[in-house]
Amino acid sequence: MTTWIILFRGVGGATLLPVKPLAIALTEEGFEGVRTYINTGNVVLKSSDTSERVLKRITPIVLKEFDFSKAILIASTAEWAKLIADNPFPNAVCEPTKLHAYFMEREPDEVAIKALQSKAEGPDEFQIRGRVLYYYTPQGISNARLFPKIERTLGVVATARNWNTVLKLQALAEVA
Repeated sequence: MTTWIILFRGVGGATLLPVKPLAIALTEEGFEGVRTYINTGNVVLKSSDTSERVLKRITPIVLKEFDFSKAILIASTAEWAKLIADNPFPNAVCEPTKLHAYFMEREPDEVAIKALQSKAEGPDEFQIRGRVLYYYTPQGISNARLFPKIERTLGVVATARNWNTVLKLQALAEVA
């Protein structure tokens, strides 16, 4: 049985899914150990299915019951642990609202990366590892000029708007 972390939280102000009804619907669908994170709609659950099969089972539920048709990201706890281990800004973890993770559909091409680098201003930094963009903004996300440009420039599927979300989802996965 694999523990899966699922991010429904998309880009461009995607609808936040209601946690309790979502947890009930997923439990009724036969998923085990369903845990939800605050009001974001992010979910941790157990299933012996592959990620593709879990996604295939979840998609109609969130579309029909919650009218959510945006991209859904699914990752195993091993993939999530790699996300945490690959973080190039370990000193920023103690300031979780200043560190963010963007999950992309595919590895971005060099042109997209250079375009984004040319738009970076001030103390903000980002690094890309595989299909994850790690973004550190010392001034906080509300003052980050690069924030909206990341979503427009790259094929972003989902975001962990702050590192607190990443760590909380990992903690939920450990108890699921």
